[in-house]
Amino acid sequence: MKNAHNITDRFTGSVIFTAEIQVADDAPEALRLGAATAVAIAAKADLSDVDLRHADLSGADLRHADLSGADLRHADLNCVDLSGADLSGANLSDADLRHADLSDVDLRHADLRHADLRRADLRRADLSGADLRHADLSGADLRRADLSGADLRHADLSGADLSGADLRGADLRGAKS
Repeated sequence: MKNAHNITDRFTGSVIFTAEIQVADDAPEALRLGAATAVAIAAKADLSDVDLRHADLSGADLRHADLSGADLRHADLNCVDLSGADLSGANLSDADLRHADLSDVDLRHADLRHADLRRADLRRADLSGADLRHADLSGADLRRADLSGADLRHADLSGADLSGADLRGADLRGAKS
């Protein structure tokens, strides 16, 4: 059944985009929000500062999306393609980003505390100034990533490939390697 679903601004609560989605009436909110986001991305909508908390976006194609400042806390982004996307200043704390393609992504000053980034592709990603405390980056590909000034305290970096990564000024206290 077709339903309208709103995507709102995380600060004001005002509607940024209304999507016509086809989901069951009893579909969980996370699935509805994920479907609406996919429609918005396809329409090339500006999704900066959107509220996507708990959204189920697993497997979605979000290449080059502008999600700067977005609230993606607890979002399911497992196996999502975010290559080339702008997630600067986004809140991705406790998000599931396992196996996600985050190559060439702008994650400057993003909040990734407790994020699950196991086996994520973060090649050439800009994570400068990002908060990665307690993040699980085990097996992640961080080749040539910019981690300058990033907070990696107590992050799990076991098996991560950091070849050519810029770690100048990064805080690695308590990080597991």
